[in-house]
Amino acid sequence: MYAFQGTYKNVYRKSRLKELEMTLFASLFGVIVIFFALLLDDHISSYHKYYLSFLILFLLHFTITYLGRLVITTHTARLVHTRRIGFPTLLIGSGKRAFDTYLDLENQAVYSGNLFIGFVPVNGFIDPRLQQVMPHLGSLSDINTLIEEHHIEEVIFAVEDCQNDRISQIIRLLDRRDDVIIKITPDLRDIIYGSVKINSIFHSPLITINPRPMEEWQYALKRLMDILLSLLALLLLSPVFLLTALIVKCTSPGPVFYAQERIGYRGKPFKMHKFRSMYVDAEANGPALSKDDDPRITPFGRIMRKYRLDEIPQFYNVLKGTMSIVGPRPERQYFIDQIVEQAPEYLLLHKVKPGITSWGQVKYGYAESVDEMIERMRYDLLYLENMSIATDIKILLYTVIIIFQGRGK
Repeated sequence: MYAFQGTYKNVYRKSRLKELEMTLFASLFGVIVIFFALLLDDHISSYHKYYLSFLILFLLHFTITYLGRLVITTHTARLVHTRRIGFPTLLIGSGKRAFDTYLDLENQAVYSGNLFIGFVPVNGFIDPRLQQVMPHLGSLSDINTLIEEHHIEEVIFAVEDCQNDRISQIIRLLDRRDDVIIKITPDLRDIIYGSVKINSIFHSPLITINPRPMEEWQYALKRLMDILLSLLALLLLSPVFLLTALIVKCTSPGPVFYAQERIGYRGKPFKMHKFRSMYVDAEANGPALSKDDDPRITPFGRIMRKYRLDEIPQFYNVLKGTMSIVGPRPERQYFIDQIVEQAPEYLLLHKVKPGITSWGQVKYGYAESVDEMIERMRYDLLYLENMSIATDIKILLYTVIIIFQGRGK
């Protein structure tokens, strides 16, 4: 249960209050399971003793567990606050705001652990005071290389108001990283809009862009759902699977399955499997998107696409871990290059695993051109901002409705 919550990750960033909350929840949930699974059938003379035994079990488990965790968390917090442990930090900016941000973080009442490795200027101007306290490491195009070389854990944007339009451009350079925390110095407008969240009373207020859209326990639950639902789907749909494979084999020459390289999580290529719905050598003249009246699609392929039967083999990708059931649809590098020329923010979709179905797939459907891909991308970016188990369940339910209505392409 603790591992499920992500208790053992980022241990040096744990707060005592957060550790209390997580231990309380896991203890209560775990004790309920133990009590009802193992103890409730034991012979106890009265319900009063049932309640008492439950209370004692909970208090014992919580107290013993949390006391140990409190000691460890207090010790690690002291290591950070006394500067014996720090988080390598890269400062983006080189003007007055960058220097003021450095002073603010260095002189705060409780040290937050930011160990500044150096700075990267956004324009040509560099405040000479900044050069006296940290080195100038390079240009914006070197950000990912600098992160690797110096094992950067945090990137702090401290640019002037006139340069704020550069922030989104710079963040795109970090699109495929989920191992770096991005923070931005706020202005008055950000504070009024409620964008500033603080984790400590004594720390400086910064806007934090979480590299992981969901809590660790939700990622673990999402993966568990992927495995269970994929196994269930392959089991229940096995007659459909075998019948579809037989019809594909009998209705057109060529292999039953079609494996195509797509770009997945963190920009890594993988082989996505489908039932073959086109004639062999359909892309002999180069990559091309399919359309409603595409002559490359076989007659049975049209039926498969309408009810999305050709997607069934992708449950195998889900079991392998290269895909999720719900996530942005993966594309080929050939089309990604064209999309990024018009919409560089597309690369943000690589922060999560691609999926069999997605918000964009439900709202927009299959894309027949790069422009339609960009239009569908907007829904998938919304999915990143609203990613949760509840959202996944809603998308799954609407996908099932679309399949039964035959509204695929």
